[in-house]
This record gives sequence, C-alpha cells and structure tokens, in this order.
Amino acid sequence: MAQLNYNHLRYFWAVAHEGNLTRAADKLNVSQSALSVQIQKLEAQLDQSLFERRGKRLHLTEAGHIALDYADSIFATGDELLGTLRDQHSAERYTFRVGAVSTLSRNFQIQFLEPLLGRDDVHITIDSGNFRSLQEKLENHEIDVLLTNMPPQRDSESNWAAHLIDEQPVSLIAHPDFAKHEQALDSILCTSPLILPSAESSIRGTFDAMVARMGLTVQVAAEADDMAMLRLLARAKKGLAVIPPIVVQEELRSGELVQVAELPGMVEDFYAITLSRRFPNPLLEELISV
Repeated sequence: MAQLNYNHLRYFWAVAHEGNLTRAADKLNVSQSALSVQIQKLEAQLDQSLFERRGKRLHLTEAGHIALDYADSIFATGDELLGTLRDQHSAERYTFRVGAVSTLSRNFQIQFLEPLLGRDDVHITIDSGNFRSLQEKLENHEIDVLLTNMPPQRDSESNWAAHLIDEQPVSLIAHPDFAKHEQALDSILCTSPLILPSAESSIRGTFDAMVARMGLTVQVAAEADDMAMLRLLARAKKGLAVIPPIVVQEELRSGELVQVAELPGMVEDFYAITLSRRFPNPLLEELISV
C-alpha cells in the first residue's frame, strides 16, 4: 500500500484553510509554485481533484472536503500529542490552558481556578474571546477547557461535554443611594432605572420572562454584554444592575455597592466545556470534580 505523504497533506491543509495560494505560501515560507506542485502530487496520489478555482479564490471539491476532514483530525491529534507529552511533562510542570468568553465574570474565573493558583508545578494561561473562536481553539486542542455561561447547542456529532460547575443567584445591585427606603420588588422594578445584560444573555431572557409574568413595565437605563461594564455602570450611579453578586463581591464588601433586592428564582449557570481526548489534562479532573 502506498504511504501518504504528510508534508503534501500539510500543504493542502494550509491552502484549504487560507483559501488562497499566496497567503498559504507566505505562511509556510515556500513559493507558490512549489506549493502548487506539492498539492498536485497529493491529488495524483489520491487520484482526485481537491480544489477548483472560482474567480480569485480556491474552493474545495467534494473530495477536497473529505480530505480536509481527515487532515483536520490528523493534525489536531498531532497537536494533542505534543501538548500532552511535551508541554505537560516538561520540567515536571503542567500547563493548563483556559479559554473564557470575554463577557464572563472575572471573579468567577478566579474562583474556578483557585485550586491551581499559586502551585509551583502549574502554569496557567487564560485566553479571552468570543465563544465561536474559543470553541474552535478547543476543537484544535489549543485550550483544555472553555468557560462560558451559555452552553452551545449539541448534536449527534458533537464530541464535547458541558459540565455545570456553578450556579450563582442574581440580584439587583446598585449604589447605596438607590437603597434608602425599603420597597417591594415590583415597586423597585417599576420605579428604578435598570442596567440590564444584553438580549443574548441567559440572565436577560430569564429577567424578561419574570417581568412579563409580573405584568410590569420597566425603565431600561442601559444594556451591556460585558459584566465588567454592568459593574462600572452601577458604580457610576446609572441605575440598578441585574447581575450575580459574585461579579461585584469586592464592592459589596467595601460598601461601594449594595444588594437592593434578590430576584427570586433567577440564577446564572456557569459551564466548563471540555473535549473528549485520549490524554485529558490531569488538572482538568481536579477542577471539574471540585
């Protein structure tokens, strides 16, 4: 049986992801002509055309899509091998790579990582970004875990697991000036300016449903998709923020902010998304099982 040339496959893989010979050649530090020859050799070995040109871009053929699926799996497995056998055991130190959606509470992230912080044998990296980019990094074995407050939709082909690792209550948080008089919750919601998470937030969906059940009309002073911004707006006396107290635990301790009211039945869930791996990071189990 003929042996597959993995150098040819690597060149094909790079061009397939770049969609352009010039960019792929620059990335690989080879000439376009050399790159084109390598791909032609792979096509000859497979007896299939892998690309077709449409305008200035290269598009994968049906065979190309199949080859790319295999190549993604092959090179992801190689990255996993390097990450597991080289990085994890070099100098008897473990590397733990975390991806956290940029809107996630920093206090929660610290709380999750607390068992590992300060350990001489552990090196932690935290990558912040949007969910889609971090999910891609997880699938490419560039991070060990993805922290999020909204689990993705799962289908029959998904090879990841969503672990519910915490559940935090949600309250109305504000500057002490907003808490001078005791009021019923419905009165507070009707008469106070509110600072709300954006519509995409799980908290926002639950809050809107609660307000609808109560038959209330509320005054929205501001909306933000970032917990840090909600905290800053509350500190700036712009209204009552609908957030978990863990987001502002330092301000609550100092008295800079106060909890005006609890929102009954409202919680924010926190998830750790992990990928099924042959050699899982040993540190991951320590955190998931805590």
